[in-house]
Amino acid sequence: MRELAYYEAKLEALREILDSDDKAHLIADSGSGFLGLSPRRTLFRELAKDFSGRILSPPISELGFCGLAVGAAMTGLRPIVDIGTASFVFEAWPQVVNEAANAFYMSGGQTRAPVVFHMLHGLRGGGAAQHSHSPQAMFWNTPGLEIVLPSSPRDVRGLLKAAAATDNPTIFIDHALLFEIKGPVPELDEVIPLGQAEVKRAGGDVSVFATSYMVQRCLAVAELMEREGIQVEVVDPRTLVPLDFDTLMASVEKTRRVVIVDECHQSCGVGAELAARIGQAGFDKLKAPIGRVATMDVPVPYSAPLEDFISPSESRIAAAIRAVIQRG
Repeated sequence: MRELAYYEAKLEALREILDSDDKAHLIADSGSGFLGLSPRRTLFRELAKDFSGRILSPPISELGFCGLAVGAAMTGLRPIVDIGTASFVFEAWPQVVNEAANAFYMSGGQTRAPVVFHMLHGLRGGGAAQHSHSPQAMFWNTPGLEIVLPSSPRDVRGLLKAAAATDNPTIFIDHALLFEIKGPVPELDEVIPLGQAEVKRAGGDVSVFATSYMVQRCLAVAELMEREGIQVEVVDPRTLVPLDFDTLMASVEKTRRVVIVDECHQSCGVGAELAARIGQAGFDKLKAPIGRVATMDVPVPYSAPLEDFISPSESRIAAAIRAVIQRG
């Protein structure tokens, strides 16, 4: 194992994808979505130099270059498209949800669109209402798309490789606050299969389900809860489509208490769907009502204190855990 930062693991995976498959192409604007701003952007320039014939830096026209990628995928290439901030995908919504997602079904299985749409979601500090969206629940409402949300350096490396290899259009959702987080990454080539959840921390009192950056936040809360004598099990689905529901339910049966932490807005978010499925499949296994912590149903404010107030903060997560323990 090596200790790598999240952005280093992602760059390593991207380089290996391009190196191993001549059909893989990258559409990205200076790599800002993949690696963030300078000095990391220098690393992207090195990558662009090494694969100059297969990396395109297009004008800012999400509808145009996402359409280009979908068409290229239908003709046999395997493009990876960096959209940057997730809210920019709204400009390309028809190409992603009405073209790529439907291609296989509407062609009777004759046409594939193996394209990866990469984007950065969530509250990042000062992103305000137009740059802080978490649209994963919207994509989950669109049959035909696979959805990936890594939360660690090891996961981003292994899952990006899996996303690039699948024949289905895939939404790969990152979070900028993960970039500098460090963790162990295997020396050997590792592909993490889509649809394989992971128990990030074992515990017997309450199950906490989270994705993306919220996994790191929940792990920090779990450490604090241990001082109060509460053993928190943190489970990361890692992918929403396909969803490893069996692993989630195994944790429910173990602890019989559930808190779901989600950076989507509360109404109709990822947390809402997981709660509905767990309630339907495991109502008789629960000792307490399912707790949910999500971004409040308001446009995200620019003000840092207000953004923190509406966010799934550590204090709100801890309070939700205490509440399900007390009620159960």
